[in-house]
Amino acid sequence: MKIYLPNSAFLGNLDPFIKGFDPSFPDFLEITANNKWISVHPVVLSMIAALGLKLSPENIRCQKLEARSRHYLVRMGLFKILNIVSDIQVIEHEPAGRFIPVTSIKTSQELSIFITEMIPLLHLEAEQAKTIGYIVSELVRNVIEHAESDQGAIICAQYYQKSNSIRIGITDTGLGIKKTISHSYPVPTDLEAIRLALTPGITGTTRKEGGTEQNAGAGLFFIKSIANVNRDFFVIYSGDSLYKLLKKKGSRIHLNIDPFKDRHASCENLPYWQGTVVGVDITLDQTEAFTSLLQAIRKTYSTAVRERQKARYKKARFI
Repeated sequence: MKIYLPNSAFLGNLDPFIKGFDPSFPDFLEITANNKWISVHPVVLSMIAALGLKLSPENIRCQKLEARSRHYLVRMGLFKILNIVSDIQVIEHEPAGRFIPVTSIKTSQELSIFITEMIPLLHLEAEQAKTIGYIVSELVRNVIEHAESDQGAIICAQYYQKSNSIRIGITDTGLGIKKTISHSYPVPTDLEAIRLALTPGITGTTRKEGGTEQNAGAGLFFIKSIANVNRDFFVIYSGDSLYKLLKKKGSRIHLNIDPFKDRHASCENLPYWQGTVVGVDITLDQTEAFTSLLQAIRKTYSTAVRERQKARYKKARFI
């Protein structure tokens, strides 16, 4: 496999980075980079880490980095998680409130720790921060429970003070959306599978409308909706297809059930990604629409939690 770190790869211009990914020869990974500058979204780091964690360190080759910004890769923990020895010297700073380095999450306990560390990055009121934490928790929990990835979910996040936003990347190398959704819904293409995955109430665990108490099929819809009302980017990439929510124009806000009715771009026949990649930007300015949406999501999740508890207590107990 070959992957190239360009001078810029954020959600708005992620397509060239993905098109440059070469998944051939999966037993080896070669990492190259722009010699002058590297500036990338956390989702890029999570993708590289997800690929590298499948390999032994001796099967990963990384060119000697010359870019002035190369210390960012060290600070974000990319080399550490891959056990790559680096000669790049950086002064370590306490990351709290600024970023969470690349992290592998395989268990519910590790997920709880990550969410606890993520909350300070949100710079929001406690309940609002908790709501976004719930959604990220749902996305990662889906990976842990359904993706069948030995490496779990690979996630990292960074807060950007200038834009008052958080950027999050979540990646796995598991079954992929098409195979997961196909357990309940026959889908002909990866792009159609992504479309269903973004539709609330659709989940690969059941054909029941609205999902189940344990899996409501709404996590991706909620995180896309937050990006939508804030006019931010959201990207999901699985198999050979990519869906990208574009920044909404105008003042009118409408949340569509069908993601293809949102202002978006989609692409098929991309280099094949075995698993799923999710990237999202969330501007944290507390507008009326943002606050109202988080309140609605919080109400929905509260109902879901109560239903889960009822279902658990209804189970027969044998003494």
